Amino acid sequence: MKNIFDLQVTNEIIDRINQLRPDSSRVWGSMSVAQMLAHCNVTYEMLYEKKHPKPGAIQKFFLKLFVKSVVVNDKPYKKNGRTAPQFLVSDDKDFDTEKTRLVNYIKRTQEFGDSHFDNRASHSFGKLTKKEWSNMFYKHLDHHLNQFGV
Repeated sequence: MKNIFDLQVTNEIIDRINQLRPDSSRVWGSMSVAQMLAHCNVTYEMLYEKKHPKPGAIQKFFLKLFVKSVVVNDKPYKKNGRTAPQFLVSDDKDFDTEKTRLVNYIKRTQEFGDSHFDNRASHSFGKLTKKEWSNMFYKHLDHHLNQFGV
């Protein structure tokens, strides 16, 4: 799994995002490209905007027990996998707005660097190592960029 905190990797991801167009076709799934960008922004909204409610203690226990390892490990996501309800995007989104937001979130994360994230608590999984944060960020972006062929 590539390290999203490496500037070269960050730039590679941003270059791939910049290859997307408002009419980019998906290879699988049902989201439009603008919805996919909005979906990818949710991870960063949870981190920077605090606009999504945190799970309660019982829900967090089950997320850590059953979901965390899938999200932070080195294995790519399978196509058409299930997602958490707060990540579902069904309304129309503005491509340029969502693209700009995502690129800005990625740049902000890269500027903070891996030491900022090491042992930092996530929204749903408790404390993560810098490698777990990197895996979570990178593999989600890579998965959805592959979904749109970039």
